[in-house]
Amino acid sequence: MSTPNRPEPEAFLTELKKEGRGKLKVFLGAAPGVGKTYAMLRAAARRKGEGRDVVIGIVETHGRKETEALVHDLEVIPRQTMNYRGKVFQEMDTDALLERKPELALVDEMAHTNIEGSRHTKRYQDIEELLANGIDVYTTLNIQHLESLNDIIQRITWVKVRETLPDSALKLADEIELIDLPPEELIQRLREGKVYMPDQAQMAIRHYFSKGNLTALRELAMRTAAEQIDRDMIHYMQTHGVPGPWPVRERLIACVDESDHAVELVRLASRKAGRDKMPWIVLHVESSTDYFLNEREQDNTHEALRLAEELGGEVVTIQGGSDIANDILSFARSRNATRILIGRNYKSWLNRMIFSSKSKKLVEKAKDFDVTLMHATVKELEGSSWFRNIFAVAGKPTVREFGMATLSVIVATAAGWVLQYVIPDENLPLIYLLAVLYTAVRYGLWPSIYTVVLSLLAYNFFFTEPIFTFTVYQRGDIATLMFFPIIAIVIGNMAVQLKNQVEALRAAARRNAQMHDFTKKLGSALTLDDILQETVYSVSQDLQFRTAVLLRDPKGARGLYVASHHPMGCELSDTDFAAAEWAWKNTRPAGAGSDTLPAAKWFFVPLKGPKGTVAVLGTSPQTSEVEEQFFLSPPQRSALFSYCDQAALAIERALLAEDIEETRLLSETEKLRSALLSSISHDLRTPLVSIIGSATTMQELDQNLSVQSKSDLLGNILDEAERLNRFVQNLLDMTRLGHGNLQIKQETTDFRDMVGRAAKRMEKALQGHEIKLDADPDWTNLMVDPVLMEQVFVNILDNASKYAPADTPITITFERKDQEIVIKFTDEGPGIPAKDREHVFDMFYRVRSKDSKIAGTGLGLAICRGLVEVHGGRIYVDSGPGGKGASIVIIFPLSMAGISLTQGGRRKKKENG
Repeated sequence: MSTPNRPEPEAFLTELKKEGRGKLKVFLGAAPGVGKTYAMLRAAARRKGEGRDVVIGIVETHGRKETEALVHDLEVIPRQTMNYRGKVFQEMDTDALLERKPELALVDEMAHTNIEGSRHTKRYQDIEELLANGIDVYTTLNIQHLESLNDIIQRITWVKVRETLPDSALKLADEIELIDLPPEELIQRLREGKVYMPDQAQMAIRHYFSKGNLTALRELAMRTAAEQIDRDMIHYMQTHGVPGPWPVRERLIACVDESDHAVELVRLASRKAGRDKMPWIVLHVESSTDYFLNEREQDNTHEALRLAEELGGEVVTIQGGSDIANDILSFARSRNATRILIGRNYKSWLNRMIFSSKSKKLVEKAKDFDVTLMHATVKELEGSSWFRNIFAVAGKPTVREFGMATLSVIVATAAGWVLQYVIPDENLPLIYLLAVLYTAVRYGLWPSIYTVVLSLLAYNFFFTEPIFTFTVYQRGDIATLMFFPIIAIVIGNMAVQLKNQVEALRAAARRNAQMHDFTKKLGSALTLDDILQETVYSVSQDLQFRTAVLLRDPKGARGLYVASHHPMGCELSDTDFAAAEWAWKNTRPAGAGSDTLPAAKWFFVPLKGPKGTVAVLGTSPQTSEVEEQFFLSPPQRSALFSYCDQAALAIERALLAEDIEETRLLSETEKLRSALLSSISHDLRTPLVSIIGSATTMQELDQNLSVQSKSDLLGNILDEAERLNRFVQNLLDMTRLGHGNLQIKQETTDFRDMVGRAAKRMEKALQGHEIKLDADPDWTNLMVDPVLMEQVFVNILDNASKYAPADTPITITFERKDQEIVIKFTDEGPGIPAKDREHVFDMFYRVRSKDSKIAGTGLGLAICRGLVEVHGGRIYVDSGPGGKGASIVIIFPLSMAGISLTQGGRRKKKENG
């Protein structure tokens, strides 16, 4: 009986993510009419009988009386009505459900596509939102709506299902209940008119609902439900620390290494899994010796893993420890596997003596598994001898390493020669053991073996009687010389293994740190270009490959294009682009080193986000001459895919942000357009109506009008025309400001003249208001564009005339403060609230008035700010003296002050006198 082990942390993390979320139950059927909705309603009625709060979000009864009878017993949330292309549709009201927040909601037809204009495109997205808000959901689904089965369904039924949902949506289910009905009974229900109308039913029986089709669909539904149950069982075992295996379903694990028959073992695993219809996993355990494999051995492992992916197997690479057999068994138990397939090489007796067999250990320890040993059918090459295996573990030594090993023996001998008078002679070999240990840790196995031999000779020559000879007389020295090399080799070998494991841990830690740093940089990247550049730089630095990222042209004019590439350049041929296109469309790697377009010089990996492929990342060796075959080692492949996963999420985030910004700009543009049309319709129409009315009166009553009446009508026409002219001028100025086409012509102009002309233009509007001008006569000139600045003053005076009470003055001051010229327009109106003072310079912004609505477009002050800023000044709103009224303040730098005529005349007289 299995005993509980430590639960897996990943399983607990998965459980924590579900905290606070609702639970999803899917009633899965093979075809319409099997009774999914009826079963869901009956289950909901039982939950209601248990005292739970149950409501119907949406249920389609399709006119079936037994189904409608169950609906009447439950509370129904009213549907929302939506108009689409002149027709009225009813959809589930998700907002009403969220506001009602029941314990359990019934949402029929999970794969349904919502009407355009709904918050979510698909109904399963509405379900996800309900679950996120803690509401349990019952829903229904037919097997033909799963995206992964779409092509299979089409081949079986000759019907292309358009309404699909991703398989990830089904994986959200906490429970799946298979609603099964034999084909004969379903066909009988069709004939009785319980599914479709009689005419439709007969056609359906002849085509989609044939017995063969229904049998195949039924098997697909059962397999899907079984896979979900299997995932639930594995998750239970992981969260409760059950070691397994529980042999409820056959699952095969094939263990591959660097041997020559690794590819053959993968093919055998595929055949066994296909014959017995069971899932299979290809497992590669990385060990410390993987860092010393030669090129052919690395190719063997890579080719086996690549073939496993192509044959449909799941590929997993794990980091192994000192006991690979235990690592394999631990993984097999975590995945609830029942069978293990492993290869066994023919090795020499010396090889078997030096190297323990992992297959033998696995057979001895795998008491709960069926273990199959595959004998090699290919001839082991010369490089697979025991000598080569030792060399693979030891690495390739250098002359320098042997030199340092010799030096360590010399140092040990010198130390022994000094210490022989202090410590007993039988302890002197320990000094040489230190030299062996140091050499093994620092330089590897071969230098350590060399150190053992050299230490043995040095100890015999310098410290055994008779000294300075290789002759041994004493029995104790003979024993020491016999056991010393054995002990030294064992210690050296252990030190080498420890060193390799430490290096492997360092490499893993370094890669994790690089990935963490990469993730942080992606998180702080603000634009898509930043993300692409960081991706290219990080992949190139880590894997030492040329790297490029390809995106889809949003306009569709040129397909894929290189959005970012390595500084060394990125020359892609037509074959390379074809491989990239294939990788994008099929969401699978392509190009060099793969079976799809291997003639390409680049290897392309699709960057897949939640909504599909967002980019393609290509890698190629940094050498100018590309090798015939381009391989990625398992660690490189794992790192590359990790980079791709992180980059895909970041790119999709950036693209989504761009879409949101584009949507916001479109919304703002639409608001601006609406405001502009509304303003034009009012402010153009009002003066035009007055002009047309006055002109019509003069035309029709010309003979009956007095001279004074005609003068009044002509004055009205002129005033309204001036008003219309100001409005059009404002529009033209705002258009030029918005496009940056406004050019100013600065010249020395008297401020008092500009104010006078502006007041003259606004004479009628300013009736009843006294203009008080407070300016130093010696400082009244400005270097500005007089026409544009006069327009600024006109707009300010127009604004003051609208809000200031009648018979109140408007004060204009012009003074110098420090190094600035301050112009201030002050009225005695109601003033502008502090919260609105900055917004009054926005286009179409109007301060809300409680009593009345003042006519205007909301463009006047916006144009003032634009024209003042073009001159290099600034404008703001302040309260009037004592907090009464409003002051519009314009500030220019002192450098814009011109020399007045009066001041210039006085200076000239002073110079002559």
